Amino acid sequence: MSSPVALPIGRRTAVVLALASVAGLMMLCWPLLLDAQPGQRVEPPFVFLALLPLVMVVVLAEMGEGGMDSRVLAVLGVLSAINAVLRGLGAGTAGIELVFFLLVLGGRVFGAGFGFALGCTSLFASALLTAGVGPWLPFQMICSAWVGMGAGLLPRRVGGRVEIAMLAGYAVVASYLYGLLMNLSSWPFTLGIAVPGHEGSLAYVAGAPVLENAHRFLVYSLLTSTGGWDTGRAITTAVAVVVLGPAILTTLRRAARRAVVRAG
Repeated sequence: MSSPVALPIGRRTAVVLALASVAGLMMLCWPLLLDAQPGQRVEPPFVFLALLPLVMVVVLAEMGEGGMDSRVLAVLGVLSAINAVLRGLGAGTAGIELVFFLLVLGGRVFGAGFGFALGCTSLFASALLTAGVGPWLPFQMICSAWVGMGAGLLPRRVGGRVEIAMLAGYAVVASYLYGLLMNLSSWPFTLGIAVPGHEGSLAYVAGAPVLENAHRFLVYSLLTSTGGWDTGRAITTAVAVVVLGPAILTTLRRAARRAVVRAG
């Protein structure tokens, strides 16, 4: 059974989304690519932290011109508000995150562009609601935007139980990747990392070969969050997709038929 996207994106919007994603990747991966002397102190690229929110505003503006009218924006606002409340209820305790399953379902129904926007607005709204505004917020926004966008890029020609299984599997993968990327955003500035059971430091070493730093980071992530927070997020999101997914997909598709417009 084919599941057409409710809000396809135009070429110009696709280019803007790609540029925003490249900027986000550079903001996250710069420590691994930095050419520095061993032991040299490195500072985060504050220019990226300042520019990324502006890039996201441009993305939202472009999507507004390219296909989102007041009806679709209303749906975006409602889903963002629900996600903000859900995130406050979960509070990330033991990896219990209630915000991601709605990102996956919204991106699935309305498409990659809508999913990207939903990830940005959901995390921004929840940060305002929970007093969670800080230097970590741009990272959370771009990583959540990718979760929603990825759901909109999944194969369309599936439905029923196969679709739910696909979305649950994607939710697991996306949950682990989200945790990995968020770890990467803070790991270079965590000094003297020593994990019980592992010899030597797992801290970032400026100027070290890329593969060495990548190995330290992967081990650090595996030992500190993969088996705990990330697994909790993956289980919570996948279970929510399986249990609530069919009903919410039906509701969202009914709303999409009334609010959908064609992207220009």
